[in-house]
Amino acid sequence: MQLFDYELSGNCYKVRFLLHALKVEYDRYPLNFHPGKEHKADWFIERCNPLGQIPVLEDQQLYIRDAQAILVYLASKYDRSRTWYPDDPLIRAHVQIWLSTADEITRTASAARLHDALGYNFDIESCRKGAKAIFRVMDDHLAELHFHGQQWLAATKLPTIADIACFPYAALAPEGGVSLDEFPALRRWISDFRSQPRFIGMAGIMAPALTADTN
Repeated sequence: MQLFDYELSGNCYKVRFLLHALKVEYDRYPLNFHPGKEHKADWFIERCNPLGQIPVLEDQQLYIRDAQAILVYLASKYDRSRTWYPDDPLIRAHVQIWLSTADEITRTASAARLHDALGYNFDIESCRKGAKAIFRVMDDHLAELHFHGQQWLAATKLPTIADIACFPYAALAPEGGVSLDEFPALRRWISDFRSQPRFIGMAGIMAPALTADTN
């Protein structure tokens, strides 16, 4: 198994996180995303993803693209406990809602981060406004769940791929100028996610134990 990966990509991080949580061994192909734009190279488009996007997972000569699709694939194939993508039809419907929401977070909060960090030519005010609208929906939902003694997006006892899908670009939103100060339930959920036993971080999202000395 091989992951075509970029260390600073939140979408790639989602896949790395689940592979780690499931204890699935894999190899990483580190793409020169910036400034090399290797994901737009002819070989990558022809072999891996005609859209020229990352991540892409190669498993037994199959190429699966799109972070959310890869999460579904990995959880369905390798999670014997069926906790990350439960079999219950209603829970799966709830998970799918948040997988779709994750795409909207990428379109807004991630785009704002790319604008600020790498100079991408996006309408930054529209990105930030859109991100805050999505975070308001998430914050209201998480606050209601917390009121009923629950903490995960799909209203399950344990986190699912819905939480993985939405987590990185929400946690990294301040890097795109999107403050989370007005979203207390969202901040609590981010903290809960980071406190999982098998949590791994990425640049900008470190594990709690690694940051304890700086508090």
